[in-house]
Amino acid sequence: MNIKNIVVAASLLAAAGAAMAEAPYPPETPFHSTQTRADVKAELQRAQANHEIVSRNEYPVLRQAPSKLSRQEVESQVQQANNAAQNLYSGA
Repeated sequence: MNIKNIVVAASLLAAAGAAMAEAPYPPETPFHSTQTRADVKAELQRAQANHEIVSRNEYPVLRQAPSKLSRQEVESQVQQANNAAQNLYSGA
């Protein structure tokens, strides 16, 4: 009786594994490009010229938004922040 249960369990396990092995995951879908080789090369050259593509395993380069403040305004803001920090905490 015990061997019979083991054989049935093993056969059910094998059947379940075979059923799951039929469908590949993720489903394979054929890829067909709509761009020509020249279009892809032109897009690559444009991206390289704009420094949108980096080499090696680096993170994508994000361009910093241009500042609307002058250098003097930024320096005065830094000075104000330093003064506020000194007034807030005077050390231990």
